[in-house]
Order: sequence, then structure tokens, then C-alpha cells
Amino acid sequence: MKPELKREIITTADGSTTIHLPELNEQYHSKHGAINEAKHVFIKNGFEHVLDLQVVQRLNILEIGFGTGLNAFITFVEAEKISQEINYVGVEAYPVAYNEAILMNYSEELSNKEKEPVFKSLHQSDWEIPSEISSDFMLTKRKQFFVDIHDKDIFNLIYFDAFGARVQPELWTIEIFQKMYNALQSKGVLVTYSAKGSVRRAMQEVGFEVERLPGPPGKREMLRATKV
Repeated sequence: MKPELKREIITTADGSTTIHLPELNEQYHSKHGAINEAKHVFIKNGFEHVLDLQVVQRLNILEIGFGTGLNAFITFVEAEKISQEINYVGVEAYPVAYNEAILMNYSEELSNKEKEPVFKSLHQSDWEIPSEISSDFMLTKRKQFFVDIHDKDIFNLIYFDAFGARVQPELWTIEIFQKMYNALQSKGVLVTYSAKGSVRRAMQEVGFEVERLPGPPGKREMLRATKV
């Protein structure tokens, strides 16, 4: 992925914004609704699912593709509702510039305009240094290629939100999913919007138990993988 690619801000079907890369015909979120996709894939089938399975004082989340900060922001909002402590690590090789990020309309579309300072703080926080977004939400952003991830048995949940396999097939390989498997604690969960057969088989090859689930708007299915 070239960092100098042209970026355009577009409005998706649910009214929320995302970044479109015209040269690749790819965007950071689904054109069928950025917020709807994030809520369905990562919150309903990831965050809420894991908390239904186990009670943890601190939920450790790894996001593969921090991007515009949408998933981190929605996670903050949902965790605050239930006073859930979060340790959130977002990995991004090509960070979105602050002046682009603040053009996203997520707080408005989530009817949480008072949380706009939180969204800004997600992008203002330093890279590579843990930042206390609130007393219950610790954020660490790592500028890192996914192939260089070497975490072991740390995370309860992974949001796998990389660009699609059509654009970056090297991010959807056995090698990468082995790293994801290693990074999860026992019974840890990975969720992604993708439902490609090659992705599912790569997950299974490294030991994941994989479920096909109904997808977000515009997609028939998504995948959820559990470390067994």
C-alpha cells in the first residue's frame, strides 16, 4: 500500500463518512454504511460476544488497521456504558493524518456529539506510547507492518480490519493468521468482515475454529475465529 495514494472523503449509505482510495477503488469502510459495519462486525459479533462468554476486569483488544479510529471510538462508547475497562492496541502502517481524521462525522452520526473530544484524543495521542483516553480506556497506537507483529498470548479479541484481499492479499495469509493466533489468549476471538473461502481456510490451517455469520449490510457473510 502506497502512503501517497490519493484519498477522498465520501459519505456511506448510513450517513457516516469514510476515506476512499480511487486508484485502488477501495475504501476504509463499507460503502453500505461505515458505522453499521463496525457495529455489526466488531461490536455485536466481537466485543459483545466475548463479554457474553467471559467476565474480564480488563478486555485486551488488538485492532489490525486502526485507520480512521472508528472501531476504537465505538468501542470506547460501548465500553463506557457498562464500565468495562479496555486496553486497546491499534496497529497501522500508514496512519491517517489528523486533519483528515477530524473530518469524520462519527460522533454526530452516533448521536454522541459530546464525545467528539474523545474521538480527537484518539488521533492526537502519541504513537508507540500508552495513552490514557479515560480512566477505563488505555490506547496504544503502533505504527507497524502486520508482518512485524510478535505478541504472544495477550489479547482477548482481535478486530481484523485490514484492506481487502483484492487489494492486499499478503495481509490475509497463513503467515499473518498464525501471528493473530499467537497474539490471542486461549479462547480468544478474531472477527473480520471478510468471508472469502481462502481466508477461512488460512484461519483453519493455523488452528482457529471458524464460524460463518450473517454479514453487515451489503455482505452476505462474515467470519469469526476462536483460538481453541
